[in-house]
Amino acid sequence: MKFICEKDKILKGINSVINGVASKTTMPVLEGILIQTNDNELKLTTYDLEIGIEYILEANVEEQGNTVVNAIMFSEIIRKLPNKNIKIAINENNLLEIECEGSLYKLATMNPDEFPELPRINIDNSIEIEQTVLKNMIRKTIFAVSQEENRPIFTGCLFEVINGKLNVVAVDGYRLAIKSSIINEKGNDFSSVIPGKTLNEVNKIISDSFEPIKIGISKNQALFEMENCKIVTRLLDGEFLKYSNTIPASWETRIRVNKNNIQECFERIILISASSIEKEKKYPVKIDIEIGKVTISCANQTGDAKEEIYVETEGKELEIGFNPRFFLDALKAIDDEEVYIEFGTNRSPCIIKPVEDGDYIYMILPIKMKD
Repeated sequence: MKFICEKDKILKGINSVINGVASKTTMPVLEGILIQTNDNELKLTTYDLEIGIEYILEANVEEQGNTVVNAIMFSEIIRKLPNKNIKIAINENNLLEIECEGSLYKLATMNPDEFPELPRINIDNSIEIEQTVLKNMIRKTIFAVSQEENRPIFTGCLFEVINGKLNVVAVDGYRLAIKSSIINEKGNDFSSVIPGKTLNEVNKIISDSFEPIKIGISKNQALFEMENCKIVTRLLDGEFLKYSNTIPASWETRIRVNKNNIQECFERIILISASSIEKEKKYPVKIDIEIGKVTISCANQTGDAKEEIYVETEGKELEIGFNPRFFLDALKAIDDEEVYIEFGTNRSPCIIKPVEDGDYIYMILPIKMKD
């Protein structure tokens, strides 16, 4: 195997696949990148048996071949080389030679025949969507997936197609995020739960462009396909929350507020609230809603803080407590200038949604305040 490739191109490929490398495994080959040549193309593949990533790029291939090399070492060497063409070849001792200007590195290789094939998926349902739309949908929901492995179904996002609309839903037991988008194609309704880890990788790879990405779903696998990259992942098993039943149909108190203004209040007050992570739930932020004004406050052993902000209010006055980080996550994800925040009682969920974007809803449960 021998080829020459621009540093920027191969580095982009490595960065796209690197997080498919297994971190804890008894199979050393899974800690590597499979490098394959085909005509004047170079294919890089990683696979940790849960997520597999394949990336194809142009290269000047002089001799065909394939090999596996340790991903971290290969990545770091390429990253630190000069911004010139890089020559890569397998020598007579089966070492991978990496040459660039005056630099020469030789790396041990592994048998490519031992690298497992990515699953071949028999697609049952598929949709095509613009990359920028999917990127936005993931960004507005992924932060609300659960980090607790004892409820694995909630460590992913629900992808649900109903009547020509794609809903992406994340829930962790304390909050819920839903982003919807119309899809311009006819097909069957379906729903699957895709791991959050996979969606984070998809979001890093896809561009903020109108180029399409195809999402294919089988019984237990999902496939994301772009022009030069594909990602294969397992689906999560289990029954997802029937989320539509949990969203309040009405409110008793509602405020309309400039998103940046209230976000900045929370960013300041969280300095007191989150000064001890373990105490964040014991000492929530208190929100007092009066006519035309909201007071956000927090007090604990570290100190106390209070923010006042003028808003448009409707309905009853209310005092309620929340985890401020959950509030802040939603506000950071919203692009609109103004948001509605809707409340029921001080024990019922709160809804945050953009004034203009009717396809995004975020729900958060309150925390019981101490007397």
